[in-house]
Formats: sequence, structure tokens, C-alpha cells
Amino acid sequence: MVMLQQVYTYADLQRQIHHDLRIQHPEWVQPNGESPMCDSYETRLLELLQGLTQREPNKSYNDLATS
Repeated sequence: MVMLQQVYTYADLQRQIHHDLRIQHPEWVQPNGESPMCDSYETRLLELLQGLTQREPNKSYNDLATS
């Protein structure tokens, strides 16, 4: 069952992704609660989002996907 939550801020989005990755992949979470695999995914997503915010003003998201 998919539960949708409204995201209001970038920080909310980060928290939701952090939470959802750990729920979807409990095998990635170590007994001490750390998860290098989840951390890696979160870092990569942050890099991708930063790339979108720094895109050229006249380029659409579709242009970015094909370049």
C-alpha cells in the first residue's frame, strides 16, 4: 500500500526520502541504525536536484533529460 504525504519544503522532502528509503530497504540498515547505502542514495539525489536548480534558464526539464 502506498501512502502519499504532502511535502511543503525541501527539508520535508529530504526527511521523507530518508524515512522511505529505510522502510523500503530494511536490509540496508545496520543494527546501529546507520545505512551507508541509503546515505549514498540521498547524496546522489541531492546532487541531481542541485543540478536542476543550476540549469540554464531557457532549458526545460525535458531538454535536460535528453542532453
